[in-house]
Amino acid sequence: MKTAERRNAILKLLQNAEEPVAARKLAERYGVSRQVIVQDMAVIRAYTPGIISTTKGYVMEQEPRCVREFKVRHKQSDAAKELNLIVDCGGRVCNISISHRVYGRVSAEMDIRSRQDVTEFIAALNDSQSTVLSTATSGYHYHLVEAASEERLNLIGEQLKAAGFLAPLRPWEQKKGE
Repeated sequence: MKTAERRNAILKLLQNAEEPVAARKLAERYGVSRQVIVQDMAVIRAYTPGIISTTKGYVMEQEPRCVREFKVRHKQSDAAKELNLIVDCGGRVCNISISHRVYGRVSAEMDIRSRQDVTEFIAALNDSQSTVLSTATSGYHYHLVEAASEERLNLIGEQLKAAGFLAPLRPWEQKKGE
């Protein structure tokens, strides 16, 4: 396969991928080194806007999606259940944040899109012997969730409520007009 053909194939693959594609996987697929893929991606990104390099691989920015922040509360032992519920309803957990009385708003990126991502997150948490961010706020935290439609976000909200995870917003947390 010639260089131009490989680059066109990589671009098509990225356009159809539902999750990030690692350079290592591309190298295996096309029988070249990872460094060749990195060089290919530099060229492809130069003429194709919207390709993002993440820690999990390359991904194409998708059309604008709907986002909503959910305030939730649960024990650390329910973290996997909560995250799986969100991804099973078609959501992507963009981040987690807490609103601490001393430190203010503290956020961490998550990018959890699948049950596999949830499994890996929980394993990393357990291996590190750390606790979830929300332990600093008695289990209260927020997730910024992205989905394909408002209907999906509504479904996520309904499921979080049914599971007992959805926490009520305080008056100062509500947006005007809600």
